Amino acid sequence: MKLLHVIANNFKNCNDSFEIDFVSKSKKTAEDKEYELQEIADDLHVYNTMAFIGKNASGKTTAVELLDACYSILGDFRLDGKPYSYENVELCIDFYHDGFIYRYETILKNADSIASKAIFMKQRLRKKKYYKSKVKALYNDKDFVDVEITGELPEDTSILFFVLKKKETRAVYFDSFGNGADTYRLIFATLKDYHIRPALLVKVISIFDENIHDLQMLDDHNFKLSFCNETRTVSDKELIYMLSSGTTKGMLLYILMAASLQQGFDLIIDEIENHFHKTLVENMISLYKDKTVNRNNATLIFTTHYCELLDLFNRQDNIYIAKSNDKVYLTNMYDGFNIRSELLKSRQFYNNVFRTAVNYDELMQLKKELKVWKNS
Repeated sequence: MKLLHVIANNFKNCNDSFEIDFVSKSKKTAEDKEYELQEIADDLHVYNTMAFIGKNASGKTTAVELLDACYSILGDFRLDGKPYSYENVELCIDFYHDGFIYRYETILKNADSIASKAIFMKQRLRKKKYYKSKVKALYNDKDFVDVEITGELPEDTSILFFVLKKKETRAVYFDSFGNGADTYRLIFATLKDYHIRPALLVKVISIFDENIHDLQMLDDHNFKLSFCNETRTVSDKELIYMLSSGTTKGMLLYILMAASLQQGFDLIIDEIENHFHKTLVENMISLYKDKTVNRNNATLIFTTHYCELLDLFNRQDNIYIAKSNDKVYLTNMYDGFNIRSELLKSRQFYNNVFRTAVNYDELMQLKKELKVWKNS
């Protein structure tokens, strides 16, 4: 199963027909096919990496939260525990599975006043056989036929269950806030759930703190730490003070990346620069581009303020510019901007070609106000 395309209405503060497309739009060079794209069916290519960029409060997080919701429906067949309302959200999700393009449509409703989970209403599932000759009409609505659904499910469970059959991780969403002392338990749970060798954790730890030689879990809250040639038992609360925030977050995120690459599920990271040094981010992107490492077609999806990362992308159609007026909207760099491919994307960003620069006049007004405040 691979997510191809999402259209949403009434999701948070997004504009109508809020759209994200994973299928390549522009010309596919031999180099792109080797490093930038995955061929999931004959001449059907999706991205190894996808970026959302924009200034603060532009809607980058909203975009990846929408993807997280779609992946939850595709993987768990339900939506619960999300930090937003589901009321009247309309979703259209296109995905590829076993030789077919599927189109799933639904309208969501809050199950209760605190929006603890979503109820699925007016569900419709259609499909069509994928043919290379029709790749340019991939989303043509008239070619789809209804999938016959036999059986009943609870109202908080999607009918996608009848096609995808079992719960499976389709993506993991990593936000910019972290999990505090609980991070260490999550690290070892990830190792166990995705059958990752403990030796990999040692290699990951050494990237972030060369003074740590080993970390083993004794129980949910206690660990054996080998640190500066000394081995001691420490609690998770002690660890959170002993290790830097970057080390703690980085350990979990790199283990999740390893699981993603090994299992083939997608990894979504909000504000990737909050967790890693530039070199580590570049390394992550390169691993998803390397088919000898990314053998199972995982995709790295991230938001960033750090526009130099865009220069690591050979293509433009896997970059979305997020903006917000009254509503959040996305513009695909390839569709919305006439940028010559040989120009650095970061330079275009700094030149405000994408109209995402911080308002200089507002900065000067702030400076002026601070001067008045100091003299008063």
